[in-house]
Amino acid sequence: MSFVLHVDGERWRAGHDRFVAEHPGVVPVVKGNGYGFGRDLLCGEAARLGVSMVAIGTYAELPSALGAFGGEVLVMEPYRAAVHADLPDLANRRVVHTVTTEPDLVSLREVLADARVVVEGLTSMNRYGTPVADVAALAGVADAVGVTLHLPLGTGHVEEISRFIAAVPGVRTWFVSHVSPAELATLAARFPDHEFRPRIGTDLWYADKGSYEVRAHVLDVRPVTKGTRVGYRQRAVAAGHLVVVSGGTSHGVAMESPSSAATARSRAIAVTEGVLEAAHRVRSPFTVSGVMPRFAEPPHMQCSLLVLPAGVAPPRIGDVVPVRMRLTTTTPDAVVVS
Repeated sequence: MSFVLHVDGERWRAGHDRFVAEHPGVVPVVKGNGYGFGRDLLCGEAARLGVSMVAIGTYAELPSALGAFGGEVLVMEPYRAAVHADLPDLANRRVVHTVTTEPDLVSLREVLADARVVVEGLTSMNRYGTPVADVAALAGVADAVGVTLHLPLGTGHVEEISRFIAAVPGVRTWFVSHVSPAELATLAARFPDHEFRPRIGTDLWYADKGSYEVRAHVLDVRPVTKGTRVGYRQRAVAAGHLVVVSGGTSHGVAMESPSSAATARSRAIAVTEGVLEAAHRVRSPFTVSGVMPRFAEPPHMQCSLLVLPAGVAPPRIGDVVPVRMRLTTTTPDAVVVS
């Protein structure tokens, strides 16, 4: 176990306790890589928190969620007859399905006549969903347990949600994503006879960012002179020390989502990073001897080669170094909860 996510269990769970107390009706989202912690661990944590429901991303995640969590499981991926009709667990009565069309609803009800569903509304996110004018009809045919709305990041969602509520007067339970506490308070005051259930993953599981840290082992250290060629691509490096650390592309090291580059500043950063990458001067996410050294070359599958500048005291083989990682793209060798 050389690339490990270490978690201070007491502090981590205390952060979750505070968050759930401040967000009544929250539906924890447990999807993908389990936000770096693993889906089974988060399902267990959701059970400890006493919530009645978790939300998962896809039907592929359903078997493990049903096994790890004893309450209701909301599948946020919309049911599609052409894709999901033959999957296991569709008839499990703890599952709440998402539907957006009547033909898909009919197919689902052929598997389980009284399958419980929510109707997804097509919001300004423009991903998938039922147009606002058609939600009421589909919710009525489905006898839906609620309507679900996935909103863009940021704020300014109250009026959009209000338009849906006005168009679907018969539904009282609304599942919403990316809606701020202030917006939820406004909605609750505006619609006191409605229940708003925020689906939250990132802010819940990362409630206390100081309670966890990815750490890697130093696997080798050797001095190098200027011009020494290293790695698969035989790049010349500066004088200093070559440090080999655990953690590579299979763990998510240096694997990033495309940048939105929505502002002048973010575009400038993207351009700068591109120039540095072209010049082989990309800083790694590892902190070694108090600095973040550059990659000697792109990370390997399970380890990375770093160049520690001359004058910086090298680490020892076996030392543990912290890694600044985006956990939603991290696959550690192990998760250790103390």
